Amino acid sequence: MNGLAKSMLKIAFQGEPGANSHEACRSHFPDYAPYPCATFEDAFEAVRTGVCALGMIPVENSIAGRVADVHHLLPRSGLTIVGERFKPIRFHLMANPGTRLAAVKTVASMPIALGQCRKVLRKLKVATEAAGDTAGAAKALAERPDPSRAAIAPELAAQIYGLEILMRDIEDEKHNTTRFLVMSAERRPPRPAAGVACVTSFVFRVRNIPAALYKALGGFATNGVNMTKLESYMENGAFTATFFYAEVDGRPEDAPLARAFEELGFFSEKFEILGVYPADPYREKAGR
Repeated sequence: MNGLAKSMLKIAFQGEPGANSHEACRSHFPDYAPYPCATFEDAFEAVRTGVCALGMIPVENSIAGRVADVHHLLPRSGLTIVGERFKPIRFHLMANPGTRLAAVKTVASMPIALGQCRKVLRKLKVATEAAGDTAGAAKALAERPDPSRAAIAPELAAQIYGLEILMRDIEDEKHNTTRFLVMSAERRPPRPAAGVACVTSFVFRVRNIPAALYKALGGFATNGVNMTKLESYMENGAFTATFFYAEVDGRPEDAPLARAFEELGFFSEKFEILGVYPADPYREKAGR
């Protein structure tokens, strides 16, 4: 790494170099040095301890749904959501240089990627092999060349590991898109100005009384607040301690949302705002 790269601010992501998260870092934060981490916990820790200024964390995919474990980690991370970014997902079939497509018998990638390229894999009549990471599958193939094997990964992985792309854009659905949250260790970052379209992310746990969830959410409806996401997950394996992760349009300073949060507080025993950040313009584009 040259001296310039060493002086750059870093942005953490989970995965091997060449992963979709790596591509997202390069696309949206070109002035930051991407910092690969083995796990999501490692990525959060890199930001929390100041090794990295930001983290790029995938939270949901338009086909596969939410990314497992991330919603559990967000409230515990001690970090703040300061932005969101959307990335169209493009998968490519790659192999060692000189490999013929007809010779490929086995294709490796992470299970989600294999599932999202099912049509092409069926047509090729190849066996599939699960890997922990798309870029990791490409790296393993580069380290152990085999003319009968290929990997599914982003284009950046082929560039990094010296592989040849045999087929491009093999994903089944062209609307395949992943949403990332941008994380910071700053506890009270500046909030979007009034008039800027923004999103507020928060978690809450309702009190253990009849109709508590119904009553807790009533304030959003009566105050005209648009709730764009509501997901539940268990805390510490307890069936009676269900947490909810939610996202709404607006800022807590806006009167309608302030009133909705006040009503939510009456019926919740825990409530925490995880971030208030500008809505990515992709939202409006995707809604057309």
